[in-house]
Amino acid sequence: MARADWKRPHTFPLKEGHRRIRLVLSYDGSGFSGWQRQQGVPSVQEEVEKALKKMLKIPIKVQGSGRTDAGVHALGQVAHFDIENKSVPEEAFRVALNKWLPHSIRIIESGLEDERFHARFTSICREYRYHIKELADYTPFDRNRVCRIRKFPPLDLLNGYAACIVGTHDFSTFSAADDQSHSRVRDLYTSFFAFEKSQWGGPLLVYTVSGNAFLMHQVRSMVGTMLQMGEKLRPVEDFKRCLASQDRLQAGRTAPPDGLYLYRIAYDPK
Repeated sequence: MARADWKRPHTFPLKEGHRRIRLVLSYDGSGFSGWQRQQGVPSVQEEVEKALKKMLKIPIKVQGSGRTDAGVHALGQVAHFDIENKSVPEEAFRVALNKWLPHSIRIIESGLEDERFHARFTSICREYRYHIKELADYTPFDRNRVCRIRKFPPLDLLNGYAACIVGTHDFSTFSAADDQSHSRVRDLYTSFFAFEKSQWGGPLLVYTVSGNAFLMHQVRSMVGTMLQMGEKLRPVEDFKRCLASQDRLQAGRTAPPDGLYLYRIAYDPK
């Protein structure tokens, strides 16, 4: 829902004698079914909880800022857990956990928080980035990291589509059929395409989008639709009508997870 409609508590109580530890994580999502623990398939949350159990000898439940889909990567996922143990300094969790985690998951920061912090419910903004290369420049090192397309659409046309997304909208057009959200209205703050130079050679087209929250598959659906419309040189007005229709059948193909990165989570209300 829109940020103005949020009705969240201001504190998230800690049990007496407990600490709240915040983690910032990066991970290669190509080997996981996503962030959230699921029966019978590998998840990032499960790996972090297993590492904590090996380290502390007790089961610990970790709360993430939100889900990422299977195959989606993260540079700045945030999570927290509450713990009674006082012997491990909060900053030491980064080093200690990385010894127990697979190399595809790294803790890049650990710190102490109070009752006013919750990895999910006090987050203000999420930023995602989506990486795209032309097939001619795609290398073996881009596999599972970058979406490949035949040819880049015109940048000004893509940014015309992207500008339509900024603001408060009902994003039903770009939601997954099985999305369970009560409201499909979201606030999006930034949305634009830009070229960067790939470390493996050739131009890299990067789509950056930030908002208060996102629906299931929303970013990938928006990217796929913009690329498909751009390939056909359809005017910006067509994309505006697609968004306004609130009809999933009007959207284009959903872009693959390979190129999507959860880039950062912001907690500053300003």
